[in-house]
Amino acid sequence: MPQPIDDPACGHGAHPERAPFAAPSDQALESAAAMLSAAGDPARLRLLLRLAEGERCVSELAQAEGDKLATISARLKLLHTARLVKRRREAKHVHYALNDDHVLRLVRNILDHATEDAP
Repeated sequence: MPQPIDDPACGHGAHPERAPFAAPSDQALESAAAMLSAAGDPARLRLLLRLAEGERCVSELAQAEGDKLATISARLKLLHTARLVKRRREAKHVHYALNDDHVLRLVRNILDHATEDAP
């Protein structure tokens, strides 16, 4: 059984022994922070939600959002750079989708957490 660690500087007395913290690499932390930053804008988050319903072309997203193509394209470019969305070209149209199920779970989890009743 692990022995408590006494830390008089804390003021709480003994702390339970904990497993060592296995920090991800600095590169992984920077990538994760960039993803959260990209998703951290309400307009970009709304695009991610629309893409959670399935692949959409830029013009379809612009119409749904009531924004200019250039505005939507800029938002999607940022989301693509952060690896949250993927794109494919079909003739003159560019279609976007969530990059993978991790992004879908991230968006759902953050919105579920945001809509919970605060304690």
